[in-house]
Amino acid sequence: MFGRSARRSNNTKYYEILGVPQNASQDELKKAYKKAAMKNHPDKGGDPEKFKELAQAYEVLSDPEKRDLYDQYGEDALKEGMGGGGSSHSPFDIFEQIFGGGGAFGGGSSRVRRQRRGDDVVHTLKVTLDDLYNGTSKRLSLSRNALCPKCRGTGSKSGVSTKCHGCHGSGAKIMTRQIGLGMIQQMQIACSDCRGSGEIISNKDKCPQCKASKITQEKKVLEVHVEKGMQHGQKIVFQGQADEAPDTVTGDIVFVLQLKEHPKFKRKFDDLYVEHTLSLTEALCGFQFALTHLDGRQLLIKSNPGEVVKPDQYKAVNDEGMPHYQRPFMKGRLFIHFNVEFPDSSFLSPDQCRILEATLAPRTGTPLTAMELDECEETTLHDVNIEEEMRRKHQQHQNEAYDEDDDDDDGAPRVQCAQQ
Repeated sequence: MFGRSARRSNNTKYYEILGVPQNASQDELKKAYKKAAMKNHPDKGGDPEKFKELAQAYEVLSDPEKRDLYDQYGEDALKEGMGGGGSSHSPFDIFEQIFGGGGAFGGGSSRVRRQRRGDDVVHTLKVTLDDLYNGTSKRLSLSRNALCPKCRGTGSKSGVSTKCHGCHGSGAKIMTRQIGLGMIQQMQIACSDCRGSGEIISNKDKCPQCKASKITQEKKVLEVHVEKGMQHGQKIVFQGQADEAPDTVTGDIVFVLQLKEHPKFKRKFDDLYVEHTLSLTEALCGFQFALTHLDGRQLLIKSNPGEVVKPDQYKAVNDEGMPHYQRPFMKGRLFIHFNVEFPDSSFLSPDQCRILEATLAPRTGTPLTAMELDECEETTLHDVNIEEEMRRKHQQHQNEAYDEDDDDDDGAPRVQCAQQ
């Protein structure tokens, strides 16, 4: 089927689980499953693992294609995906299909149906870039609902409750009222007798600890491990640690990491970015400085002899970025963004300018002749904040447009509707 012969493995196990021969008919398989499932159902005190094995065996053998594949190649063929593996459904689903939704226990017990899943509880966990670089652990104390330890979530001393006669165990009643001539409205409301639980517990039998509410409040301390290289928005999940409730699969507690801004470093994926300002002398003649990293190490950052650093230039240090998540010995790069700070206009005297000009590369422009200078009109340069200028121009343009609209309105003829 896949270019090689399928390996033959155990092809009798499922028949042995159901206690039937390999030539059993579909009716015999169904009868054997019903008998064994009733005996091993968890709500009847049976073995949950045995109950699951019975469902898996019946699901395979009741499907002609899967049964044929199992008879030829055994259980391994199903696991390898040669036509569908083991049980892909809940064992309770298969039980309900055979017995019609749980009526086998007389009255459709809610425990036979699949339990609903409780809500997850989501918390925001603020972390610093140092936390994500070095890894950290945080102990957090939380309050949650827990099944009463004294009555184990039954609400009664005896562990037995009586079905509410007011709602027949459904927890709800149908209320009918007339809202108009020949019009009737029906509404479903929570049963007042059992407060929507579907059960009645006598006052004498109520649990003294939870007062028949079935749950109590408890404090829980969780130790949250933030691993190196985790990202902003990443989730840390504690399965089955949320609020407990009767007949409910407990949800998860989820912590969502929220990164606080760092005053010096910025993160982009697995790389780090930092800004550093150089003086003009450092940019032209060389520099060195110590950079304190997120783990406290001092990195010596220096230029090569004769190297000139231009404004807005980036340089990178390999393997000094963020650790890779779950591979902390691998790291990204550290990028340094250089700004060059130029001196004020009066920094150099005329003599110093001539000395500096002799040291630097010659001017690129062609000198003007005396005749060309005579023909030019002399101008004066002024310092300007270009961003402020653009804002001022934009505001002036808006004001002019507003004034033009007012002029148009004043000059427009007004037409009055004629009265008929």
